[in-house]
Amino acid sequence: MRRVLIVLAVLVMTPYVQPVRAVPPTPEEMAEARRWADVSFRGIQPPEGAQGSLLVLANHDPVQKNTRSGARLTIGKVEYARGLFCHANSEILVRLPGPGTSFTAVAGIESRAGGGSVVFAVRVSGKEVFRSGVVRFLEPAVPVRVDLRGAREFTIAIGDGGDGISFDQSVWADARVTLVDGKELWLGDMPFARGLRSSGPPFSFQYGGKPFADLMRTWKLDRKTRQLDGQRTEHTVSFTDPGTGLVVRSVGIEYHDFPTVEWTLYFKNTGSTDSPIVSDVQALDVVMAGGTPDGLTLNYHVGGESGPQDFQPQTLVLGRGVEKQFTTWFGFPTATNLPFFNVQSKDEGILLGLGWPGAWAARFRTDEGLGVRITAGQELTRFKLHPGEEVRTPLVAVQFWKGDRTHAQNIWRRWMVAHNVPRPSGKLPSPMTAGHFPALEGANEKDLLLFINRYLEEGLKPDYWWVDAGWYPNKGKDWQDLLGTWEVDFKRFPRGLRGVFDFAHSKGIKSIVWFEPERVQPESWLYTHHPEWLLGHDGGTKLFNHGNPAAHAWLTAHIGTLITEQDIDLYRQDYACFARDLWRANDPPDRQGITEIRYVTGYLAYLDELIARHPGLLIDICAAGGKRLELENLRRAVPLWRSDYVMEPVGTQSQTYGLAFWLPFFGTGTGAESAYVFRSNMGPSTVSVWDMRRKDLNYKSFRTWIAQWKEVAPDYYGDYYPLTPYRLEKDVWMAWQFDRPEVGEGMVQVFRREESPFESARFRLKALVPEGRYSVRDLDTGGMKEYLGRDLLGTGFPIVIPDQPGSVLLKYRRVDTHPRG
Repeated sequence: MRRVLIVLAVLVMTPYVQPVRAVPPTPEEMAEARRWADVSFRGIQPPEGAQGSLLVLANHDPVQKNTRSGARLTIGKVEYARGLFCHANSEILVRLPGPGTSFTAVAGIESRAGGGSVVFAVRVSGKEVFRSGVVRFLEPAVPVRVDLRGAREFTIAIGDGGDGISFDQSVWADARVTLVDGKELWLGDMPFARGLRSSGPPFSFQYGGKPFADLMRTWKLDRKTRQLDGQRTEHTVSFTDPGTGLVVRSVGIEYHDFPTVEWTLYFKNTGSTDSPIVSDVQALDVVMAGGTPDGLTLNYHVGGESGPQDFQPQTLVLGRGVEKQFTTWFGFPTATNLPFFNVQSKDEGILLGLGWPGAWAARFRTDEGLGVRITAGQELTRFKLHPGEEVRTPLVAVQFWKGDRTHAQNIWRRWMVAHNVPRPSGKLPSPMTAGHFPALEGANEKDLLLFINRYLEEGLKPDYWWVDAGWYPNKGKDWQDLLGTWEVDFKRFPRGLRGVFDFAHSKGIKSIVWFEPERVQPESWLYTHHPEWLLGHDGGTKLFNHGNPAAHAWLTAHIGTLITEQDIDLYRQDYACFARDLWRANDPPDRQGITEIRYVTGYLAYLDELIARHPGLLIDICAAGGKRLELENLRRAVPLWRSDYVMEPVGTQSQTYGLAFWLPFFGTGTGAESAYVFRSNMGPSTVSVWDMRRKDLNYKSFRTWIAQWKEVAPDYYGDYYPLTPYRLEKDVWMAWQFDRPEVGEGMVQVFRREESPFESARFRLKALVPEGRYSVRDLDTGGMKEYLGRDLLGTGFPIVIPDQPGSVLLKYRRVDTHPRG
C-alpha cells in the first residue's frame, strides 16, 4: 500500500535547476525583446550604459584588456598601460553610451609575438574609414585617428597581412573614444557586452560571392509596420539591390505579451534576368555575448530517434575553441535533435526555435569564452533566382530570459500555448483519449464496430476512434504495399469509413484517420498515373513533390474531398521519406536548395489549405514518430504519436521529461496492464491498443486509470517543473510537477523504477504561494492532507513506494483563498 506520509529517513530529491520565481515575463525580459526589435526591425540602436560595451565578433585568442597575460602591452620598445590585446583575425564592435566625436589609438604587433604581419581597420556605419598598410613585427606603432561624426558604435578589426595568422598577436594601445559631451572612454576599461547582440540585420548571405554585410549600405532600405492584433506587431524590412533588382525582405513579428520576436526571410528577383548566385543563407547570424570568461552553456535536446533516449536533455559548455554543429538526418527535421536551444550565460540567456520541415542546420561557434556566434538556416543554399521568382528561409524565433532556465522554459511553453498550438474552431485541443484496433491491415467495418462497442460496454468510451494505416486497398496484408492509392477499400468497408464513423459519432466519439501522402509505392495510383508529380527512381519508393503546383492542387482537392465524404475530424499526417537526397538530386549546380524550398512551402500550404477548407479540423503530425517537431509543423498540428518507441516505461517516462520543456501538447500510446506502465505513458493525449476481444483483461483498473488521467490531464497545459534529474538508469526515481497557478491546481507524477533500492523520497514542489494552503490527494488511496505552501516549497513532503517498480499520482489544489492570476 502506498500513501503520502511522514517518515524519518528519505532520499531527498532535488532538481537540477535552481529555485524558480514567478512565471509571468519580467519587465527586464520584455525590455530586452523590445531592444532587439528596435535594432533588428526599427533600425534603432538603444543607448548603452555609462561605460558602453565591447562585443567580440571574432578573434583567434581571448581579447585581453590592458594586459597580455598579466604583463604590460608592448609595441616595439614602447610599453602601454591601456589598450586591447587581440589576435588576427579579429573584429570588435565598440558601443558607446552617447554620440562619439573621435577614436584614437596606436596599433601594432605585440613585441613578444615573435613575428607576423597584420592590417588594422576601423569601420563606422558599415563604411571603412581607416585602413593601415601592412604592419610587421617590431615595426613602430601606427597612429590611428578616426572622426566618428556622432556615431554611437563602430568596429575595429585586425586582418592578416598576407603570411597567415601565426604570430599575428596585436595591440590597440591607448585606445580611447571622446564623446560629444567631452567625456573620454578607454576601450580597455569598457565591459564586455552580455546577451544577444547584433548591429544590424540578424541574418547573412553571400550575393555574387560577396557578403551582404559589405553590400547592404548601397541597397535601398524600406521599413513598414502594421499591427496584427493587440499582442503582435508585424515589421517588414526590405533591402533592394539597385543593380539586379533582388529584394531581400525580412518579415518579423514582435510579441507584446511575451519577450519573443521572430522573423522569416524572403528573396525575390524583381529584375528581368536571372539573379547572381545567392548562397550560404543564414536566416540567423548573431553573437551571444557572455560578458565573462566563464563562457556560455548550450542546452539542447535529442530528437525523435525512436529509442528510450528520445528528447533527452543535453548540455555543452561553449568555452574557448568549442564548435557544435546540428544537422538533420536525410531531411527528417527532428530525427537527431530538436531545433530548440537555450543558450545560457549564468542567470540570463535566449531560447531559440526554428521552423523548417526540411534539412536545417545550426552552428554554435566560439573562439573564446566571451561569446558565441550562432548561425542557423537551410543546410544547403546556392541558387540563382529567375525573374519574378521568390523563395523563403526557415522561421527563426528568439525569446529572451533572465533569472533561471525553468522560468525561461515555462515562458516558452506559455508562448506556445498562446500563439502556436493550433486552435480548431478557435479552441485549444482538449486532452484526449483514442481507441484503436490493434492491426488494421486485415480489419473490416465489422471488426471496428465490434471494438467500439466493446469500449462502450466496458465503460471506456474514447474521445476519438483512431483508424491507422491500412484502410486503403493493398496487394496483400502489408499496409505499405500501395501507398499512393488514397481511396477507401470498399471490399472491407462497403459503406466507406463513414460507415464506422457515423456509428462512432452517434456515440459522441470523433474520428481520426491516418494518411501518408508523401511516400508513393510502385503500382499505386499516383505511381502509375502521375510519375511527373514524383521524385525518385523508377522501380523504388518515390516522393510526392509538394513543390509541383499541379500535384499540390490535386492532393489538396482529393484529400479534402475524403475528409468531407468520410466525415474525418482529425487528419493524421505521417511521413517516412528520405527526402533530402531526392531534393538535391533534382537541383542543377546553380539551383541548389530550390527543390527543397518549393517542397517545404508547398507542404505547408497544403496543411494551411486543409485547415482553411475544414475550420474544425485538427491535424496530427507524425513522421516515423517524433521526426517533424519543428515550429512550422507545430503551428498547424499536434504530435499525437511523439515517438515510435512506446510502451516501455523507463523510455517513455524519460521522453515526457525531455519533451515537456518545449511542447505543451503531445501524445503516445498505451496497452498497459499495470498502473506503473500506464502512468509512464500518460500525457495530454493517449491512444489505447488493448485487445478488446479479450474479456479477461482487468477493465476495472483500466477505468480507474483513465478516470485518474482525466482528473489531471488539464494540468499538462500548465507550467512544467522537473523534480528529479533526467536519468535512464533503472535504479533511480523520476518525478515532475505540472502547475496551473491561474486556477491554483496542479499534479505530481512520481516513479520508483524497478531496481531502485529506496522505498521513499522527499520532494520539494515549485511555484506555489508560500502563504497559501494546499490539499494534496493521492489518487490511488484517496488519502488527502493539507500543507502550507511554504512547507511544500521548503521541506517538501515524503512519498513511500514499496513496489518495485511503482508510482504515485498526486493532485493538489489551493483551498485557502482565490488562486493567484
